Parts: sequence; structure tokens; C-alpha cells
Amino acid sequence: MTNHFEDPLQTFIAECRELLQQMEEALLEVEGNAADPETINAIFRAAHTIKGSAGLFSLDHIVAFTHVAESVLDRIRAGQLCFEPAFGALFLEVCDQLGALIDGLAAGEVPDDAITARSAALTARLQAVLDRGEPATPQAEAVGTTDAGLPSAPVADTVASGMWHVSMRPGADLLRNGMDPLSILHYLGTLGEIVRLETVIDGVPPLSALDPETCYLGFDLSFASDADAATVNGAFDFVREDSLVRIIPPYGPLDDYRALFRDLPDDNLLLGEMLVRCGSLTPDELALALRTQEARAEACQTTGELPPLIGEVLVEQQLVDAPLVDAALDHQQEARKTRAGEPTLIRVDAAKLDQLINLVGELIIAGAGAQLVARRVKVPELVEATGVLSRLVEDVRDSALNLRMVQIGATFNRFRRVVRDVAAELGKDIQLDIRGGDTELDKTVVEKIGDPLTHIVRNALDHGIEPAEVRAARGKPRQGRLSLNAYHESGSIVIEVSDDGGGLHKARILQKAIERGLVSEGQVLSDKEIFGLVFEPGFSTAAQVSNLSGRGVGMDVVKRNILALRGTVDLDSEEGQGTTVRLRLPLTLAIIDGFLIGAGSASYVVPLEQVLECIELPDKDKPEQGASYLNLRGEVLPFVRLRDLFDIPGEAPRRENVVVVQYAGERAGLVVDQLFGEFQTVIKPLGKVFSHIRCIGGSTILGSGEVALILDVPGLVRQVTERQPVSRHLSSTLSPV
Repeated sequence: MTNHFEDPLQTFIAECRELLQQMEEALLEVEGNAADPETINAIFRAAHTIKGSAGLFSLDHIVAFTHVAESVLDRIRAGQLCFEPAFGALFLEVCDQLGALIDGLAAGEVPDDAITARSAALTARLQAVLDRGEPATPQAEAVGTTDAGLPSAPVADTVASGMWHVSMRPGADLLRNGMDPLSILHYLGTLGEIVRLETVIDGVPPLSALDPETCYLGFDLSFASDADAATVNGAFDFVREDSLVRIIPPYGPLDDYRALFRDLPDDNLLLGEMLVRCGSLTPDELALALRTQEARAEACQTTGELPPLIGEVLVEQQLVDAPLVDAALDHQQEARKTRAGEPTLIRVDAAKLDQLINLVGELIIAGAGAQLVARRVKVPELVEATGVLSRLVEDVRDSALNLRMVQIGATFNRFRRVVRDVAAELGKDIQLDIRGGDTELDKTVVEKIGDPLTHIVRNALDHGIEPAEVRAARGKPRQGRLSLNAYHESGSIVIEVSDDGGGLHKARILQKAIERGLVSEGQVLSDKEIFGLVFEPGFSTAAQVSNLSGRGVGMDVVKRNILALRGTVDLDSEEGQGTTVRLRLPLTLAIIDGFLIGAGSASYVVPLEQVLECIELPDKDKPEQGASYLNLRGEVLPFVRLRDLFDIPGEAPRRENVVVVQYAGERAGLVVDQLFGEFQTVIKPLGKVFSHIRCIGGSTILGSGEVALILDVPGLVRQVTERQPVSRHLSSTLSPV
């Protein structure tokens, strides 16, 4: 491939992967509703687009493979084949094979023997479907015929048009294979009179990408002829394998015209233009109808009546049948809904977004430095100007971060295929429910939670949900249920994976932990602590190892990956009822609003969304009193002094403050020397050398150039609350703050 095509080829690869994802989602949806024509059309459009785009790059192996699949889909959407349950599995294999071909193309590899053999095997299976579903000729289906093989009078559900209509979309390699579309037109001219011909140019690329050996133009034509169906169809015998050809005979069936409307370019065609394109109306007849409509509209202005629609005029003048007008209007309405639902997107390299976020971070640091200087020199105009600049920088920050925010629904939808395949392998009937798919979070977080979620989902399918017979014996529905849910909470995103299976067996987990020396005999643990043992490396209670799980590898990896994202993972379970794994993750990994505090000569940052309030530490809770919790309006608030936590030397000031923080429903207090207020924080990683430091989630640079550490609030809350097993409700002997 030449350098000239490198960028377009990468765009083609990216678009193909998106189309294959859409195709897979539609296939999983159509398995439960095979009668939905729009879903079938979506699958066909994806295959058709991949085939056409592959032809532009002369990727013959992709074109040839996709062509047969496209032919089967075309028969299905035309009603000539019924979508059988086995077709879903077959086309999912086709989708996987196309993905393998695209991956090989992206890696610059030539398809090896195994890939080629796989393509050949699937092509043979698709061809077998075509062979057993070979439809009758269009003429026999659409109209009655005379003894001479000519069309007879129209029958029910047909369109009263005495002309043939031909729609042809040539394949990209038609010219290379020695076929000339112009010769077909000349031959049709010998069979009758071509009344109208219109070229279709929607497949023509920019001039710089034109290949003189590639066929881009299609055509729609109407012609009057007394030839029989076999003769007209015979004109296209040599191009059917490479092209999409639709032939509608005189008085053809209405369904054929509906299929023809679906093939028209989606370029906001008006009703009259659609009817002209499909050959049911001539341009002169349309012009006459438009003049009639205009004259009647002028007359309606004096009477106050509503002017007639063009479709009503065409039917009244008996130029077009009413059913055909209705079919065209239906397609027009569907096309408008589709366009309204399609967002306007621009493909941007992720590296450029990352660079933008980095520049915004540096701008925030520089702006903080400018504000610090303005406050020091105490020039009112400069203080006001830097304040305005700070607000603008904050808006730029929010806009830049929003560019990286993506909906988690796309990640959730990928598990439809996982659940389908794994459930089939295990012989279980499992339904997947997805909620909160429109919840947004940083794309970097989305990319890194795929593997942890896969581990959790596979464990739920294998160990969590019981076989149908066991569920029935326990009085449960035979079909198991797995739920994926996402929502925002306190500046974080919460992802829940829930199943209605057998739940975790606490006694078995505890016994296994004792055997491995993780827990001593007689040690009393809470339910949360027992469930937390499943995240220990190599821990598994599975009776036997399966292809999916049971080796003790996975849940410890889940916890390690989530902690690396500054998140937490919790597990709730009720024996016999089900299990819920709950992941809490930050919305973004780059820039946050922080609250700046000080202890000794060091500065620290707490994420602002996790700060509830700030209070003064009462004298009775000073270090010399030995207190480690206080009464906050009748509730226990365990706290920790940052001076003690980080071994900060020196004496504490006479007046200390408590920053009340909350995470995952748990609250704790941080005793600090000073409160500096809100601060926009650019998160900088500490590096591997400092990765072992507890309760620190990163660092940032202040406007003065000093480094401040970002506190890991989840870790702090967990450390403080776990070492303070005090009742949440204090006795009356404690005085409230």
C-alpha cells in the first residue's frame, strides 16, 4: 500500500471496526426479534458499507467474503428467506471473521492459510443458505404471465406501472473483470425503449482518490418492453455476482418497490423525486402534478382550506397508486427519524486530546501562579483580571474534559456477546439487563475497566448463576439474570455487576482462608471482611477448574487494576439470592477540583467532591486527651491527624481543624493545621519509586512551584474506619460538636 493511502486506510479500518460493533449488536438484538425489518436493514447496511469501502482499496479477499454474506442478508430483508435462529450464530461467526480480516489488515499481515480456510468454510455455509433459498423469478412472483411469457394484468398488492424498472449498483471490480455497464444499457435498448435513466453517484470518492479501474457509478432506469422476464433478467447474468441488481417487472409487487426505496441514497429526496427515481412517474407527469398542486393552493387561499399534498394530487390524477405513495412516505419518515437520531461526529486522534488536556493542565498551573502574584502585589485591577482568567480557564478545563467523556453503554453492550457465548458454552439460559448506559466517564477509565469487568462477568456466569435445573429446584425462574448498572455518586462513577445466582458461601470462604493461613482459627470477621478475602491472590473456592474460571486468577487482578485507577471494589452477597460487585471510579484521571490543606510545612490536596464540611477541633479531642473520634451532631466521626499519619515533626498549632470527608457512604475526619481553600488540581503520577506509599494518590504543582501531595481519600477512609470499631451512635456522655 502506498503512502498516499495510509491515512484513508486507517480511517477505513476504524470505520469497519465501528460497523462490525454495530453489526454484532444488531445481530444479538435480532435473535430475540427476527421480525424487525429495521434491524435486518442495519445489518445489511453494515455489510454493504464494508464491502463497498473495501473495494475502494482493492481488498478483494474482504470484498469476496462480504459479498456472499450481503447476498444472504439481501434475501432476508426482501422476504425471500426467513431469519432462522441458526442464522444469528452464523452471522456472528461472519462478524468475527471480518474482524480478524480487519485486524490482519491493520497489522499489515497477509491472510494466512488458517484465515483463508476459515473464510472459505464460512463462504460455503453462506452459499448453501443461498442455494436452498433460491427464490422464484421476480416475474413469477409479481405478475401473472401469458403463454408467451409476457406480463398480464396487475393483481393484488402490485403497482400499476406498465414499465420495467432496473436498479443496478455495480461492484468495484466490475471493470477489472471485463464487464462494461454501458454494454448492458445498449442491449436493453434493443429490447425496448429506455424512457428514463439516472446515474447514481453517491459512491464516487474525492477526485484525489479516484481509481480509473474501479467502477463507482450506478444507475436507475425505466424502460418499456414486451420482452419476457427471462430475457430481461438474462441481460444481467454476467454481473450478478459482482453487483447488486434489482429488476421490477411491469405491475410489480409493492414489496419490491419498498425494497427499492431503501436502496435510494439518503439525500433528503422529496416524494415526487423518489417516485421518479423508481420509475413509477415520469418527470413530465411530476411537473404537471406540481402545477396542479400550485393552482389549487392559490384557490385554497381564498377559501381558507388546506392546500392538497403532492401525493394526494398524484393519486387523484391516477398517475401513481395510493399504496405506492404510502410506501414512499413511510420510507421518507423513517429516513428522517434516522437522520435526527444520528449525532454529528468528528473523528479526532486520542493523542491530540491527551495533548490538549496536558496543555490545559499547564495553563491551570500558570494561572494559579499569576493569581498568587496578583494577591501578593495587591493591585486591584490585576487581582480582578486574574480572577476572570481563572474562571475562563475553568470553563476551558471543563470543555476539554468533556471531549474525553464517553458513555459507558458501548462498553456494556460488548458484554451481550460475552453473555450469549458463555451461557451457550455452559448450557445456561441467562438474560443480560443493562441500565445507566448513558452515564459518562473519562475514555481513559473506560479503556482500563474492560478486563476487570470481563473477569467479574465471567465469574458471575460460571460460579454465580446456577443451571436451570438447580434454579427450578430452588423455586427460582429457570432463566438467570445478570445486570450491569452505572450511575454517578459523589463525584465518582459506580458500576455494579449483579446476578440472581446462589451467592457466596461465607463458611466455605472462611474455611478456605483458614486453610491458606489468611485467617487464624477463632478469628471473628465481619461479612464485608469475609467477602473481601476473595480478592486475595490465588484465592478460589471452586470445586473444579473450568475453561472460564476457578484457578484463583482474576479477582485479585480486578482489585489491583481498580486500585491503580484510584478506585475501590466492594462485594455484597446473600447466600441463595445473588451477588453484587460494586466498582467506584473517579470520573477523570487528569484534572480535578481540590481542597488545599496544610500540616506542618507540607501541603496536601483533597478532591473537593469528597469534602463534606470543615470544623474546628474541640479542645477535649486534642492529642493529649488521647481521643481518636468525636461526636458530630450525634454521629461517630473517627479521625486521624495528618501529623501522626505522615510523621510530621514539630508542635501542632493551638487551633486545629477537621476536614470531614466521605467515600462510599463512610465518613472520616482529617485533622490539619491550616485550610487554604479550593484549588484546581492537575494530577501528576508519583512514579513506581513511590507507589508503595499508602494514602497518597498522586501529586500536583502549586502556583508557587511547590509540590503538594494528593490524598487518597478511599484509602484514608478505609484505614480510619477499620481501626475504629465504635458504634455509629454515641452515648450521651459525649458532647456534640
